[in-house]
Amino acid sequence: MKSQKVFSLTTPIYYANAKPHIGHAYTTVVADVMARWQKQKGRETFLLTGTDEHGAKIAQKAEELGKTPQELVNEISGQFKQLWNELDIDYQSFIRTTDKKHIVVVQKVLEKLYEQGLIYKGEYKGLYCFGCEQFKKETELVDGKCPDHGVAPEFVREESYMLRLSDKQDELLQKIESDELRIRPKRFRREILSFLEKEKLEDLSISRKNVEWGIPLPFDKSQTVYVWFDAFLSYLTGLGWQGGNLEGEVSNLWPLDLNLIGKDILRVHATIWPIMLMHLGLELPKQIFVHGHILSEGKKMSKSVGNVIAIDEMLKEFGAEGTCYLLLSAGTIGEDIDLTMERMMEKYNADLANGLGNLLSRVVTLARNFQFPISEVELEKGEIIFTEDFEGLMDSLQFDRALKKIWRIVQDSNKLIEETKPWELAKNDRGKFEKVMRELALHLHKTAELLKTFLPETARRIKKQLKTGERGILFEKIKTN
Repeated sequence: MKSQKVFSLTTPIYYANAKPHIGHAYTTVVADVMARWQKQKGRETFLLTGTDEHGAKIAQKAEELGKTPQELVNEISGQFKQLWNELDIDYQSFIRTTDKKHIVVVQKVLEKLYEQGLIYKGEYKGLYCFGCEQFKKETELVDGKCPDHGVAPEFVREESYMLRLSDKQDELLQKIESDELRIRPKRFRREILSFLEKEKLEDLSISRKNVEWGIPLPFDKSQTVYVWFDAFLSYLTGLGWQGGNLEGEVSNLWPLDLNLIGKDILRVHATIWPIMLMHLGLELPKQIFVHGHILSEGKKMSKSVGNVIAIDEMLKEFGAEGTCYLLLSAGTIGEDIDLTMERMMEKYNADLANGLGNLLSRVVTLARNFQFPISEVELEKGEIIFTEDFEGLMDSLQFDRALKKIWRIVQDSNKLIEETKPWELAKNDRGKFEKVMRELALHLHKTAELLKTFLPETARRIKKQLKTGERGILFEKIKTN
């Protein structure tokens, strides 16, 4: 009997030309919470992340810094791993596209597609954005400039090897329309369908003649493979794929259950990536989920504007779990979210220090002061904690709404204390006091169970204090101006 498929998911493979920032942290925290949620439901999970380490931008950055490209990517890759450790990200694989095992597979795939006539020698000419490392159509530009980098792409004409895309356009369209390739939220699905219905896919230039920092083509050592082609295959090599039949290699991990990306890389993930898989005869990911950008004061974060929020600053101020909570509760994952340090400090104090932390402290203190056996109060076995509604929110990555439901329990509990004044009931109506205390303790147990997915250490500390009756500060209040 075949075992249940592992729930496999991946972050984007992050480009290693600069230290990780808040956007990288956001995506990875979302992926980590989704993996933890699947574990709570009894699924074995496999979370893949890593760094994309080839291309002209990396070579250029290394030269500016007086380093070799390999020295630069070693340093940046290490910074990503360090950040994931600080955020307690539980990943099962960290792929680097400079790994020898990855390079071997990329060359094997190139050879296979070349022999099948799916890669052919040609010439590409068009508008090239060096920031995106992509060719751009006129229709993709805003006032003649790349919308992501704000610069006009340069006209490039060069000898190149091409990957056939155009002959798979109709099949790709059908797979997206039927939800065989599920793109969510739905507005991004509509965006890609509209693009494929209006635009004809052109064959893709998958090699560069003047970029030395890359994987050489096995059939033409004078050219290196296009960085996107290289990076997409890391979603497979990071699972352990060796370029052959999936059976016996990664059959229990493929297809990916969730391919999590930012909206700026949707188009390549929804066209080039699935067509590469079709050419290889492999199933497509079950779902590509697209998240928005992180803004600050309504604007894209920029050093020149002065509105950059460093993830290091957040970790120092709020700790790992406080940071995760603030990122996930800031807004709907499929939309842009807007953050400022001032608003996050206020929310941290209101929700974590004064809300949840104060509730636990009050309940434990009341139990100690009035000899209520709080350690004896436990949830009944088999009690439904994860309602169908809550599960639906979690399965669809609506984490902000799921957190609001949890915090409604916290708010209702604090309100119950204000309305019933248990310290007075303890003196005047012992029976009612014990009833209220039992309800408050059960609310905290339930909150801890629901928070396991988001804030596992916080959940553990809540349960420990309820079990021992010992007081402790859950979240330190932050002083604000």
